[in-house]
Amino acid sequence: MNITVLAVGTKMPRWVDEAVGEYAKRFGRDVNYALKEIKPEKRGAGVNAAQGMAVVVVLDERGKAPTSVELAQYLKSWQQNGEHVCFIIGGADGMTDRLKQQANVMMRLSSLTLPHGMVRVLLTEQLYRAVSILHNHPYHRE
Repeated sequence: MNITVLAVGTKMPRWVDEAVGEYAKRFGRDVNYALKEIKPEKRGAGVNAAQGMAVVVVLDERGKAPTSVELAQYLKSWQQNGEHVCFIIGGADGMTDRLKQQANVMMRLSSLTLPHGMVRVLLTEQLYRAVSILHNHPYHRE
């Protein structure tokens, strides 16, 4: 399965890169995980992202907040359909309404406002957790 995370912003603290890297390498061979950084546009200009042939998941405060098990089920469905999944994390100004309307899924990680770098870490950890659930790995406990 291919999972791509598009994140606006290019200068994260070292701890963010290290934490994302730690979870990313845990996926193993079954998941091809990539975090791609997008240079932020000038404030107010919005973000342009090409969808390609991927399931586009926009992270937005008004999106659905799935449980870890529900996220695992999303991944399972997308994997069974052979779909590439692309998660988009907006910048400080969010993202355009047009991009949100083009998304296949709008999802939120929390009702709290989170720092951009923390969203990268949380999303990567939750994706790893979801894959662990699908493989019956003991990382996730209920």
